[in-house]
Amino acid sequence: MNLADLWKRSRTGVLAVAMALVVGILLLLVAGANPFEALGVIIDGSLGSTARFGDTLMVWAPLVLAAAGLLITFAAGLWNIGVEGQIVFGAIAASLVAREVSGPTWLIVTLALLAGFVGGGFWAFLAGLLRTYGKVNEIFGGLGLFFVAQALAVYLVLGPWKRPGVASTSGTEPFPRESWLPTLGSTRLSWVAVLVAVIAVLVVFYLLRGTRFGLRLKAVGKNMRSAFLLGIPTGRYMLAAFALGGGLAGLAGAVQATGFHHKLVPSISGGYGFLAILVAMLAGYAARWIAPIAFVFAMLAVGSTLLPLKLGLDSSVGGVLQGVLVLFTILAQGWQARRQDRSDGMAVGPPETPIVPGEVG
Repeated sequence: MNLADLWKRSRTGVLAVAMALVVGILLLLVAGANPFEALGVIIDGSLGSTARFGDTLMVWAPLVLAAAGLLITFAAGLWNIGVEGQIVFGAIAASLVAREVSGPTWLIVTLALLAGFVGGGFWAFLAGLLRTYGKVNEIFGGLGLFFVAQALAVYLVLGPWKRPGVASTSGTEPFPRESWLPTLGSTRLSWVAVLVAVIAVLVVFYLLRGTRFGLRLKAVGKNMRSAFLLGIPTGRYMLAAFALGGGLAGLAGAVQATGFHHKLVPSISGGYGFLAILVAMLAGYAARWIAPIAFVFAMLAVGSTLLPLKLGLDSSVGGVLQGVLVLFTILAQGWQARRQDRSDGMAVGPPETPIVPGEVG
């Protein structure tokens, strides 16, 4: 690939990042802060020491897991907005194992991660059933199940799993030490969480690029009617996409419960599900870009916590910069798609209305 081809393929992302940086600098100037000083604080806060680097990776791991799961459902043309609920239910399932199962660390950790995968997959499968056979849009079904999972977590924290004599939203009693994910030294970094995230990205990359299942899944996502008429069981593929994607989101919940909080808290998802949607969109739904983009988001999330102490800025500035970056990337992608449609002589209009298998005749 020559330089001209490389620029043609990457110019959308480069222009989006450049425009986002300009707007981000202007926002920081309006807030009365030196943009370069703020950037230095964010970098130092996320990478300035071994402990801070470990905290950044512990944000990166669940974010990568949730984003990797979303790639599977996006490939099938499904908007799995309920990923937050799948993280919460995965955390609940992992918490059940951590609280009730005794044994060596390797056994409990393995069972907890497996429970998180099954729990998140089950919760997403319910959204898939509503979408495939109930004709309930996956956005509304997923959001409804998210509120149910969130309410269930609060109920467990304040009810059956409350700390002895105390009912507090700060969480349950800490899990037994044997159920915590192993860490490196005195940091909170768990090599197990990082390893699971790396394996998840590699598996999703191979699944979507090198398998018959991935090829058929993308065929369903591109044109469900044609895929059905060509003999692909679209309903089963949609359910499989929900189960696998939700399973990875459930793993993110298990990592949060057993590797970071070491207990179940009502806000166990940490907003990583919604943030993972932005990561997947910014990555152009390509698995190879998930890890680096998620790392930038993790740096902003961890490093921005020092902004109030060092510069007197609110830590939400990091979230604003993330939103600006995503907004410009989406605008650039839309602009490029419009140009491509015009060059191909195609009419520009709204996307084809999705259908469910039962509607295909």
